[in-house]
Amino acid sequence: MKQRIKAALFAAVFLIGAFGFVCGEGLGAAAAAGTALPQQLGAGTILHDVRPGAGVTRTTWLSEWFEALAGTPADTRVFILDSGKPGAVVFVAGGTHANEIAGILTAVTLVENAVPASGKLIVIPDLNNSASTWTESNQVPAWIAIQTASGTRFFKYGARLTNIAHQGSPDPESYRHPDGGDVFEGWESRNLNRAYPGAAHGTLTQKLAYAVMELLRREKADVAFDLHEAGPESRLANMIVANPKNLDMAAFAVLNLELDGFRMKLEPSSDTFHGLSHREWGDRTQAASFLIETPNPAQSNNAANPAEDPAYPLKARVMTHLASIEAILDAWNMMNDSGRTITFAAWPSRDSLNKNGLGSILK
Repeated sequence: MKQRIKAALFAAVFLIGAFGFVCGEGLGAAAAAGTALPQQLGAGTILHDVRPGAGVTRTTWLSEWFEALAGTPADTRVFILDSGKPGAVVFVAGGTHANEIAGILTAVTLVENAVPASGKLIVIPDLNNSASTWTESNQVPAWIAIQTASGTRFFKYGARLTNIAHQGSPDPESYRHPDGGDVFEGWESRNLNRAYPGAAHGTLTQKLAYAVMELLRREKADVAFDLHEAGPESRLANMIVANPKNLDMAAFAVLNLELDGFRMKLEPSSDTFHGLSHREWGDRTQAASFLIETPNPAQSNNAANPAEDPAYPLKARVMTHLASIEAILDAWNMMNDSGRTITFAAWPSRDSLNKNGLGSILK
């Protein structure tokens, strides 16, 4: 019932907002109706346009792993692709930062195209759903539009942080990580990637982080990916960050990516910077954990019109994410000593993506 109500509400509001969008692959200009969409939804929950493919065996909500998240703007859909055969459990999250759109769309393409032949894939395309309900900059639209064979599809371009209206408390003057003691600007308390391992009785952002940790633990995830983007001038652009315990797998993957035409840098998680997914997921669960960064022109401090910079097309960034995940899973299958592997009968086509654009691999 909960999902049917959300779907009906989304459909009604989406049809109103759609008249304000500019179509075509890439970043579309959102008119007033589009930018008003989160406010029209009231509580802030958005049912994103994700169309499960043949590999999806179950769709649920993150609150299944932490009930206190149910009914909050941070609850979000989880797509489970279970081969029904023994193997590794792999977790992929896009949308930790809802303005890092290539990670979100990479996760969507996995939901719509991947079919595991062994093992299980768990995907959350829009991890911080609250961050999807607002946009921090007027340099980017609130939505992007992508042409597909069946028509134009719209994807939410949100913000880096949890919506302050949902957090449950104002930003403190400074934010101190409860375990590591690291001190950040107060607004970082709404940054999901500073909040791990979370807290069951904390702010909404901390509860969201806690729910992710519960999923990783209870599902016994073997490999976990957090998909991000950074400004093109950032040292993080085209970077894989790996927990030290699985740095060798990342190094092997980077070498293979180079042979495949993708130049990715590599660094280990910091021993002194706490709250980050790759650090805390890997330290506190059995998962080999990785963060992948691609260069997002909309996060540039230098470009005059960063949202539409042709030097960093969206399809190329999604291709980099997909190739990096593939390379790391190949390394996992070869190097792990558990005997648990994951294989795929179908995977998003990078050839089609490169030749025909992102719309060619979306339903």
